Amino acid sequence: MKLNCRHKIIILLVLFAAQFSFAQVKKNESIGTETVNVVKPYSPTISDAFKVKETPSLDDSGNQPKEVIKYSILSVPVASTFTPSKGKAEGVEKAKKERLFNNYATLGLGNYSTLNAELFVNQDLGNNDYVAGMFRHHSSQGGIKDVELNDEFYDTAINIGYGQNNRDAAWNVDLGYQNQIYNWYGLPSDFGSTIPDQRYNLINSINPDHSYNTIWLGGNAEFTESIFSKLSAKFTHFSDSYSSSENRFFVKPTFTVDIMDQAIKTNVIVDHVNGSFKNNYLQDNTEALKYSFTNVGIEPSFVINENDWTLELGAGVFYSADSENSGNKFYLYPKVNASYKLVGDLMIFYTGVNGGLNQNSYADFVTENPFLSPTLNMRPSSTQYNVFAGLKGKLANNVSYNLTGSYLNEKDKALFKANDYTEVITNEDYAFGNSFGVVYEDIRTLRFYAELKADFSQNVTFGINGTFNSYNTDNVVEAWNLPSMKLSSTLDVNITKQWYAGLNVFYVGERKDMQVNSAITTNSAPITLKSYFDANAHLGYKFSERLTFFLKLNNIGNQAYEKWLNYPVQGFQVLGGANYKFDF
Repeated sequence: MKLNCRHKIIILLVLFAAQFSFAQVKKNESIGTETVNVVKPYSPTISDAFKVKETPSLDDSGNQPKEVIKYSILSVPVASTFTPSKGKAEGVEKAKKERLFNNYATLGLGNYSTLNAELFVNQDLGNNDYVAGMFRHHSSQGGIKDVELNDEFYDTAINIGYGQNNRDAAWNVDLGYQNQIYNWYGLPSDFGSTIPDQRYNLINSINPDHSYNTIWLGGNAEFTESIFSKLSAKFTHFSDSYSSSENRFFVKPTFTVDIMDQAIKTNVIVDHVNGSFKNNYLQDNTEALKYSFTNVGIEPSFVINENDWTLELGAGVFYSADSENSGNKFYLYPKVNASYKLVGDLMIFYTGVNGGLNQNSYADFVTENPFLSPTLNMRPSSTQYNVFAGLKGKLANNVSYNLTGSYLNEKDKALFKANDYTEVITNEDYAFGNSFGVVYEDIRTLRFYAELKADFSQNVTFGINGTFNSYNTDNVVEAWNLPSMKLSSTLDVNITKQWYAGLNVFYVGERKDMQVNSAITTNSAPITLKSYFDANAHLGYKFSERLTFFLKLNNIGNQAYEKWLNYPVQGFQVLGGANYKFDF
């Protein structure tokens, strides 16, 4: 019998009231106390659970079995005129690859009647061999302010080479010739008589022109599957217009052997030089000066790589034979270098101690100072040790730095010093205080070097570096013509695809020299050469992939500073020209 909704509500209210009345307790009724004895610990149990079936059984008379439906598909072809359009890849703008040429020619003209010309040609003879040649010329007709002697110069060189690049070896040989013409134009400021006619006649009696000639034959080789990894050799014949002559032969093979899974690299050095000067610098002394030195050395070393450490351990042993004076010496030098990555490539600490024997030559001296007198004393120089330590790394992805402190101990270091002079007319045009000699001193140098390079973008690069030196000599002499400070900075900018420009500035600190007029006194105090600042700039325009025009400005400040005592340089210089690239 079914209950209607009203009856259901009445029954629920009666049950609720009954339950509520039993739950009430009078306010003045006491619950009382009772002792409960637990005779068995409580052990709860879990009743069995009845899992609901995933598919409940249905007992409904309304459910009817599904009727099985059978159907078939009749395939009928349908004609279609739709033609899908072909896909098109999105175009990517690619930078045009700059074409590389094998040959170029450069020609520039400037004030002081300056001519600068270069020609380089390179031709492949096959898949692996090639032949190359180069011609260079740089000259100026002089015109330095207040210079009374001819100050023009010429420098011309030509060389040809042949080489091969094979799978297991690459080598090349080259043959060259160079002719240089300079003038001893640097007369002392107090030179000459106070009588105008006598001074004029004395200066006109001087012919400051002198020239140098160099012939060389050399080669290099590298091997990939041989105990010999590198080989370099060179023979040089050097002479001047005062009957001086010098021959030098240098060979340096490098080979690598494996001993107990450790590759030991060894350099073997053979360096021989001999030559002669017709006269020495003493007045009325025609005794010839001769020299002959043979240096033989061996430098083994090996490298250990351990995590962030790189350590190179080695040494150098040299034997120097002085054939003219029957003097022989042994030298032992350290060769230890270490580096540690403190913070990856961001900060690398490096340190080491090295040394070596340097073979001095007349040709090398002239390259550094072309105003030498052909009356030099020759001997090798020894760097006993060079202890250094520094930090290098990156401040950012495009900014790198390098900081180094070092201490050098050098024996018989070659220094340029002005020759003394007299106003007495002599037979030699370099003996009027307008030339330099070479002296040898033992020098200890404390040096600091700092460098910063930045690539602000692909179009702007900047660099700055500085070297600071403190010299200490054993005798009461100066470190002649060695500056205590050098600073340099460069800036290169690609303005557009066609235009580019650059700026280079440098500063050289004070140097010391000394010169005596022996007709007046035999003693003299050192002379301080003033520090100087120089700025150079260039501007270029790429007219085409082959032709480029350029403009160079040197000594923008128009300073007549002296690089060497009594030798002022040219003032403001302008050089304009073009460079043309081509292939045969």
